[in-house]
Amino acid sequence: MDGPTRKRAPTEEKSGARRDQERPPLPEALPHRVVDTHCHLDIADGDWLATEAALANAASVGITRIVQIGCDLPGARWAVDAAATYDALVAGVALHPNEAPRQADAGTLDQALDEIEALAQAHDKVRAVGETGLDHFRTGPEGREAQEHSFRAHIAMAKRLDKTLVIHDRDAHDDVLRVLDDEGAPPRWVMHCFSGDDRFARACLERGAHLSYAGTVTFKNAAPLRNALAVTPLDRVLVETDAPFLTPVPYRGRPNASYLVPHTVRAMVEVLREDLVSLCEALDTNAERAFGGAW
Repeated sequence: MDGPTRKRAPTEEKSGARRDQERPPLPEALPHRVVDTHCHLDIADGDWLATEAALANAASVGITRIVQIGCDLPGARWAVDAAATYDALVAGVALHPNEAPRQADAGTLDQALDEIEALAQAHDKVRAVGETGLDHFRTGPEGREAQEHSFRAHIAMAKRLDKTLVIHDRDAHDDVLRVLDDEGAPPRWVMHCFSGDDRFARACLERGAHLSYAGTVTFKNAAPLRNALAVTPLDRVLVETDAPFLTPVPYRGRPNASYLVPHTVRAMVEVLREDLVSLCEALDTNAERAFGGAW
């Protein structure tokens, strides 16, 4: 199938130093289908997989559906086209928190937000507004006003259009909750690549969130994150890759892809003390609930 063609290098936010570029092998398949709830198929990193190959590899190990996230205008356009082309995909569209100050500096933030809203309505397979939110790691105080303006606009957009809100939060836990409390969270919202501890997990859960865990939950130094996972109810937990980033152990540092989700799921089994089939079934059901139904 001929689909959208777009390949871009990793952004400054996540590229870092060059890594071992060898593509990890296929893991043992999961016993029940699971959704990768956050992926960037359009971003090239190392041995880049064409979309068809990425979807085929994922399906071969039980990852049969993917939420493709566009986090700048070109990426959002690509996500809409890809979701319209491939049955396995739905899309999320937004300006990433670190994209918002760049748009503001260019004087185009509100115009860009208008285009995101148009893209969010461009196809019924656009299920999410995100990833939006706050990032205090990459953006200093001079860019935070633009980030917060953009975040508030995306929250309003998600509610207006009845889309799932997908939140990026880096070193900004308290401010994310403050803005959500100010604006009121939409009925469906996801903390993408959850990065807090059990206290923050409870605060998000109290506000109705689904918490999505990436390969970081397998990292040796991630005990607080595993504590958060341990208090996440089975009906609120999701799994993701954030591919091509955040590759799970034992392949940390290599390019990530949706077919590596089984490594993360098996690590989650140990923390949650659930059997593998039950966790996979819950992850599949939760993803449909979080993103507005089956696809």
